[in-house]
Amino acid sequence: MSSHSPIAYLAGDESSTYAKVTWRLLPFLFACYLCAYLDRINVSFAKLQMLNDLHFSEAVYGAGAGVFFIGYLLFEVPSNLILLRVGARRWIARIMVTWGLISAAMMFVTTPTSFYIMRFLLGVAEAGFIPAILLYLTYWFPASRRSKVTALFMTGIPMSGVVGGPLSGWIMTHVGGAHGIAGWQWLFLLEGIPTAIFGVIAYFYLDDKVADAKWLSDSQKTMLEANLREEKPTHALHSVKDGLLHPKVLLLSVTYFFFTMGLYGVSFWLPTLVKASGVTDPLDIGLLAAIPYGAGAIAMLVVGHSSDKRGERRWHLAGAGIVGAVGLYMSVAFAHSTLFGMIGLTLATMGVVTTISQFWVLPPAILSGGAAAAGLALANSVGSISGVVSPWLIGVIQTHTGSTGSGVLGLAASCVIGSLLVFAVPAALVNSKRRED
Repeated sequence: MSSHSPIAYLAGDESSTYAKVTWRLLPFLFACYLCAYLDRINVSFAKLQMLNDLHFSEAVYGAGAGVFFIGYLLFEVPSNLILLRVGARRWIARIMVTWGLISAAMMFVTTPTSFYIMRFLLGVAEAGFIPAILLYLTYWFPASRRSKVTALFMTGIPMSGVVGGPLSGWIMTHVGGAHGIAGWQWLFLLEGIPTAIFGVIAYFYLDDKVADAKWLSDSQKTMLEANLREEKPTHALHSVKDGLLHPKVLLLSVTYFFFTMGLYGVSFWLPTLVKASGVTDPLDIGLLAAIPYGAGAIAMLVVGHSSDKRGERRWHLAGAGIVGAVGLYMSVAFAHSTLFGMIGLTLATMGVVTTISQFWVLPPAILSGGAAAAGLALANSVGSISGVVSPWLIGVIQTHTGSTGSGVLGLAASCVIGSLLVFAVPAALVNSKRRED
């Protein structure tokens, strides 16, 4: 803290307090996000058996994977505005319980129509979760600490691949057929129920704000609240209207759309791309798919730490986008080589997952209050549109050409466009003070 803060604290006391907050909140929020993303992308592993069992085409799968985001888009902003009224603890718990139960119910899908309906309902149930958590983190961490914290939380994306790949492959290979239930059905059931359980735990474990935290001393609460006030941006937008309509928010939302095109391309098609390289066993596919995600988790943390330490946001974000684009290109150029194809997929995953964690440091730097609730939800909603476009586009291309290559190259181009748009945001608005610890 600066010497102008209301209360002076030793650097060691401040660091230990933030370490305490981090260890209290981040492991649990990480686990929640891991469940969320696992439930969102396990359809990509279920696809390996589901399409054959239910006689679905690639286009049906692509549309079903994407329709999730229609429900997500429609209910994202209303969900975050409700959070402001009822509190983060209650609303996060509600989101997780409902989406966990619906995800488990995916095992009962039998027709394209039922597939579309369940995916839509899953999107409705999960709407608001990510912006809710991102808004929640701003209640505890100032801007100068937010990149690393956001990266820690969002390692749930790649770690869902590290855990979910082998787990999904194992369930489909070794549990499939038990009690007459197919492997893909067991997959939805066994990966959906834990989310609902975490939702119940969230209700009792989380605190809505610093003042409610009984596990912090009064002096620690005072320090945290003082830091938040000190680093609150003076140029922040405050109204819900600004959060939905201001040009800066719209620019960030469009930028996020292009980055998430790459993310969802990797998320939904990584198992398929691994299979195309010559690997056929579901468990082997899951194990190989875990490699890019593991590397992605490391990249997120390294870049997040670097961004906070230097107080620089734009180059860290744009650089990750370029790495993702190069990796996606390599995954196409070396599609029939398991080794070089995996190198490309690893670079792609490292890049695209890092763009997501780095992007989410930008909106809170210019938004506050109602504008933050609405703006974070809007940006995530616009990004969710890519969740409709990306899998549908690649699915249609694969159905008509027999190859996903052209679609993947389009996703690489979207990463480049997103990287260029980052520089339309003035550095002075999003960069923070350099950190020494």
